[in-house]
Amino acid sequence: MNEREADRSVSQTVRAQLALRNLILSGGLRSGERISELQAVETTGVSRTPVRMALVRLEEEGLLEVIPSGGFMVKAFSERDALDSIELRGTLEGLAARFAAERGVSARSLAPLKETLAELDELMRLDPIAVETFSSYVTLNARFHALLAELSGSAPVIRQIDRASALPFASPSGFVMAQSALTEARQHLIIGQDHHHIVVDAIENREGARAEAVMREHARLAVRNLQLALRNRTSLDMLPALALIRSPVTDI
Repeated sequence: MNEREADRSVSQTVRAQLALRNLILSGGLRSGERISELQAVETTGVSRTPVRMALVRLEEEGLLEVIPSGGFMVKAFSERDALDSIELRGTLEGLAARFAAERGVSARSLAPLKETLAELDELMRLDPIAVETFSSYVTLNARFHALLAELSGSAPVIRQIDRASALPFASPSGFVMAQSALTEARQHLIIGQDHHHIVVDAIENREGARAEAVMREHARLAVRNLQLALRNRTSLDMLPALALIRSPVTDI
């Protein structure tokens, strides 16, 4: 396979992976439902080899599990699985924030993070917060977390954060849309935005322990959002993937 063909294969794999992941998380495939290579080819319009690789990647992410007789099955998750994934992502983001603070970040490098913070502040001034506002928040919040990871200056940390964020329900914005159906939504967004301000301040003042602690606490807020969403079944309309979670655990 030449270089161009290899690049095309990777592109097709990513395309299939994203399409299948979206199908699962949008409720198009239910937990326990079997998906074969042929079915995935028909669904994604991608050829068999990249589809096979995409299915393996989704199995590595934890969304699918291998069936001994062949093919894959959409996995069901315990609430503990989801909570642990969020906790893992928060631990890694805390490490990234500590590295950024302790190693030092120039004003120029910090500027994009501050600009995103300011845009989030503008959204937070809207009252009431409409569903469209939550949608904009998802985009800006994802950008904030990605920029924060980059400031660590550590390729291994950035890579592991990307992997952790791809775990089911672990994304920093994973439950924002589900929050829009909750009465506590505005309060939680305010707390989360306060966390954003604190971590930027801690990085700027080179306070590593403080930066790490606030990002770990920030992930705990996502844990609370998940638990509230699971107990408010109307959230399923906003995030059908919640149906993949079973067996609630004791609140933490």
